[in-house]
Amino acid sequence: MINEILKKGEFEKNDIIELLSLTDKDDLEKLYSAAYEEKLKHSGKFVYFRGIVEFSNICSKNCFYCGIRKSNKGTERYFLKMDEILDAANFAYEQGYGSVVLQSGEREDEVFTDFVEEAVKEIKKIGGGALGITLSVGEQSEEIYKKWFDAGAHRYLLRVETTNRKLYKKLHPPDHSFERRVECLKIMKKLGYQVGTGVMIGLPGQTLEDLANDVLFFKETGVHMIGMGPYIPHHDTPLSDSIPDFENAKELQLELGLKMIAVVRLVLKNANIASTTALQALSGTGRELGLKAGANIIMPNLTDTKYRESYQLYDNKPCLNENAGMCRGCLEMRIRSIGEEIGYNQWGDSLKFKAERESLSNN
Repeated sequence: MINEILKKGEFEKNDIIELLSLTDKDDLEKLYSAAYEEKLKHSGKFVYFRGIVEFSNICSKNCFYCGIRKSNKGTERYFLKMDEILDAANFAYEQGYGSVVLQSGEREDEVFTDFVEEAVKEIKKIGGGALGITLSVGEQSEEIYKKWFDAGAHRYLLRVETTNRKLYKKLHPPDHSFERRVECLKIMKKLGYQVGTGVMIGLPGQTLEDLANDVLFFKETGVHMIGMGPYIPHHDTPLSDSIPDFENAKELQLELGLKMIAVVRLVLKNANIASTTALQALSGTGRELGLKAGANIIMPNLTDTKYRESYQLYDNKPCLNENAGMCRGCLEMRIRSIGEEIGYNQWGDSLKFKAERESLSNN
């Protein structure tokens, strides 16, 4: 059955559900191998780095699953100074990372949006604009997205977490809107961003059909990047006990996460897909397994270690005590151990985005 599905090249929802339901080890290997071969067609054995700077854990949102939600009194709040952000960006440039990600809790106030604009402008000065810049700072108005794009940001990651509206409502307070989140993705795409989104995998109450719909949503909205990972509860949130025996669920969560990476690679083909830190939280070799299942992006943490304990969206986040230099060496060793290379000094833009631009220019 799996051989017949993989031969199709184009997959319907039932095919995706069938692939996500695989449990036999030989079948899983076939799935991962097919996804890896698809990756090789488009980006070869190159892995692109996005050095991530978690510059603030102050958030106006109250998502029920998130460790930095507004109502969590157990988290010490912080906001990096501009020179701390630029130090991290300079490190990324000197190490040949090619790109940085500015990530924080979600805010829409003017103090915050002006700060982000200034940070982007300052980072663009490094190496004469050598660094690619991704933002992941939540829902904003079209005016703000345009302001940041004009300042020099060219990629944006805004995860929807699930496309099942009922499940979305269980994860968020009533003032959170799935429709607004999707509208933000459309606005960013219109403005010219490379647009990324993603979901949590293995949520309580989530079905394989839900995940298949998520994959089809990625395809239908034409996003260029996918950042998704297994759901891991945080102890200090309303959903802390949502998977009571989580220790025994880790293996299945990891497997489902890898299957989603593989399926998304087969369906989206030339999009960028991140092998996220959440995979490593479930297995010491989780990120390598993600690369072997079809991912091609890694996000080394550049945040100063004194802040990392306070930026835990989920429990047991790895690498909290590894400084940026240690993280680089560790990741380089891990990536080379599976026969892949790091695309140093390259932005590693989405080939899906490039193909779209070429198509538009030709028309």
